Amino acid sequence: MSRDPSYHFVSTWRVAGTVAEVRAVLSDSESLPRWWPAVYLDVVPVADGDPDGVGRMVELLTTGWLPYTLRWTLRITETMTDTGFALAASGDLIGAGRWMFTPDGPEVVITYDWRVAAAKPLLARSSWLLRPAFSANHRWAMARGEESLALELRRRRDPAATVPPPPAPTFRRLTRVPRPGPSLPA
Repeated sequence: MSRDPSYHFVSTWRVAGTVAEVRAVLSDSESLPRWWPAVYLDVVPVADGDPDGVGRMVELLTTGWLPYTLRWTLRITETMTDTGFALAASGDLIGAGRWMFTPDGPEVVITYDWRVAAAKPLLARSSWLLRPAFSANHRWAMARGEESLALELRRRRDPAATVPPPPAPTFRRLTRVPRPGPSLPA
């Protein structure tokens, strides 16, 4: 079994909506804890970046179905367009991701290509043993994201509609983690 703490995930979502609607949701990073609370526990803006969004940075506290949290910084590295955008991660996760949008009739196919390494010491040291569990945790998180995005698009399209809430975190006690100070270590 490999002792390499790096992972390569490709996730594909299909949601009813337009690319413009998907872009509006994904570009609003501060709303992540509201519409994707199963994964995003807290988002703290750090830098606005250029007018086109490149360089925008947010500090994140995330979780999954496993009982641990990750603190990391997301930095936009490529302008968001109708075809997607790119980001870099630092902190407990180090790597790069690319969101890609493809319209398909009344739906959008969203592909996320995520090349990341676990830098949190416990995760990095145990990756060789727990790789299947960490990979399953990522798949679980992304499935909650697809479900949550579909609900958020419905909610934004018709604010008067009765739309169920998004899936909550598996370990509710993790949602009570105190907000960090002004900056997280990278």
